[in-house]
Amino acid sequence: MDLASLAQLLGLAVLVVVILSISVIALRRSVLIRSGAVDVSWRSNLRSDGGGWILGQGRYRGTELLLYRAFSPLPGAAKRLRRESLKLGSRRAAVGTEPDLLPLNAVIVRCTDGGGDIELALAEEALTGLRSWLESIPPATRSVRLFHRGVRKH
Repeated sequence: MDLASLAQLLGLAVLVVVILSISVIALRRSVLIRSGAVDVSWRSNLRSDGGGWILGQGRYRGTELLLYRAFSPLPGAAKRLRRESLKLGSRRAAVGTEPDLLPLNAVIVRCTDGGGDIELALAEEALTGLRSWLESIPPATRSVRLFHRGVRKH
């Protein structure tokens, strides 16, 4: 096998890998959207220049909001936000290069998840859905769990 044939074979292999990767990513996004996911971007590193955003989709599952990266072929969630510890904070306008990076008309809201800060960028309708999901937790959940463990809440 000469060098030209080897180069063609290698080029073909790279092309097949790229096409398969794009197909897997598109199929994954399609499955997520059909299962009720919403487009959402997030960042944990709150840099002042507006960078560090991760584009993806979010899907509610029980007491968790699962965040999936848009350009990852991996099936698992990249980040999990628990309803019990997620608190919505203030909204802010996009700054710097954010309008170019985020979806059109995205609302940016600063949140806390446990002890860490995170920002979410999502459509106004998706933010309304997030608020409804957060408010749907039964108020007695924590006291019921403590009671079942044998600890009485006073």
